[in-house]
Amino acid sequence: MAVADDLDRATDSQWDWVAEQTRTYLASGGAEGHEANGVRMLVLVTTGRASGQPRRTCLIYGTSGDDFVLVASKGGSDEHPDWFHNLQAEPSVGVQAGSRRFTARARLASPSEREALWPQMVRVFPLYEEYAVKTERQITV
Repeated sequence: MAVADDLDRATDSQWDWVAEQTRTYLASGGAEGHEANGVRMLVLVTTGRASGQPRRTCLIYGTSGDDFVLVASKGGSDEHPDWFHNLQAEPSVGVQAGSRRFTARARLASPSEREALWPQMVRVFPLYEEYAVKTERQITV
């Protein structure tokens, strides 16, 4: 079960550029990498579904009320990202958004919520629309 304290001890993404981005974000206390060009990023810690170990990655986010909204796009791949599979197995997560750290519980958007959230997230990051065209799966929010 991932919690906020796992942010400092989790294993980084296998993608070198994401791992570097995550380390810079955390080392700066969220000052570097939280917002750039109108896009906000957070660091998410999940529990590895096979290893049971904390895993972290940096992701674009939006908000809906008090909720944080993430898009499991994986660049338009036909497969969900590993962090999403981890959330399905164990929804407890650690989050750092800017300088704020907290433990949360992830959930899928309902079909009606997704209908409202998808266009919002495309406005946040327009490439999501291109990613949706590249894959046959419905990208999860």
